[in-house]
Amino acid sequence: MPLFEVKDIDRKIYEEELRDFLPERMIDIHTHVWLKSLRPPKPLAPGEVKRTVTWPSLVAEDNSIEDLQETYRLMFPGKEVSALIFTSTRRDTAPKLNEYIRDCSKKTGFPALYYSMPEQGADELEEIIRRDGFLGLKSYLALSPDYIPEKEIRIFDFFPKHQLKKMDEMGAIVMLHIPRDGRLKDPVNLAQILEIKQRYPNIRLIIAHIGRAYTHEDVGNAFEVLRPCEDLLFDFSANCCEYAIYELLRNAGPERALFGSDLPILRMRTRRIEENGTYINLVPPGLYGDPRQDRHLREVSAEEAEGITFFMYEELLAVKRAAARLGLSREDIEKIFFGNADKLIRGARESIFGA
Repeated sequence: MPLFEVKDIDRKIYEEELRDFLPERMIDIHTHVWLKSLRPPKPLAPGEVKRTVTWPSLVAEDNSIEDLQETYRLMFPGKEVSALIFTSTRRDTAPKLNEYIRDCSKKTGFPALYYSMPEQGADELEEIIRRDGFLGLKSYLALSPDYIPEKEIRIFDFFPKHQLKKMDEMGAIVMLHIPRDGRLKDPVNLAQILEIKQRYPNIRLIIAHIGRAYTHEDVGNAFEVLRPCEDLLFDFSANCCEYAIYELLRNAGPERALFGSDLPILRMRTRRIEENGTYINLVPPGLYGDPRQDRHLREVSAEEAEGITFFMYEELLAVKRAAARLGLSREDIEKIFFGNADKLIRGARESIFGA
């Protein structure tokens, strides 16, 4: 039984819109790999506040390394796709899942990031990275101390400065999913990104999801503010906002944009729209449970659902439209989908391990 169904509409979009647009080799810079057996569900404790949206967890219970590779085979026939992998975890499940990522990296040759906890010491992280072959860190706002309200979380609450200083010394990659309701345009986020690049210039910093700028209103003047950061990288994982992608490519250029998926959630069938400054995932009826469980979900009719393809393809179509508006070349597209990531990974490996 296949991992998921590939429908005629998916094949049509891939063959007519995407196959020739995409280069033969691709590196997905943003993928989550984990096993349900190593991260069993955990109900919220009394009084505990959920710091994440619900809908991503409805797409897949887990994403083994084998499932990831099968996803690429099903979605990108004829292409050679590899990935930078990291897990998705809670504090209590992090050790086993980081070990799983280490083993997956050794098995496949895919580079990997270590999922760090803010309480970990700098020397501890360096030892783990050098011992297990990681190229840097990924963390998440939900790992910030519990006493901090979600809306007040800052970058340094889950990526403390002692860790960033060590990553700077190592020339490591840091994958940054920024917090706060203001997303990319939030002035606190922008100030702290600037501080990171000024104080820790050797960090290979990636702003995930274009700073969560999933709608036109999320962009603001961010690219103007961040203009001094000439080597700041952005991935457009899980982002279908053509305006945000266009502004990224127009301001930062194709040399600083990276293809990322955020798999497994891009296996989702959805068409994303913007409404009142937020994003809505339009989904087939019944496919992801009761849509009332998340304000970002809305079911469409069965008839309309026939025209809905993978989230992955919607993201790539948005990139294609933005690239066409800017007149990007085949060389530019190759950089975005392969060359930039390849250079980044090789640079981090050489800086950390000398080879």
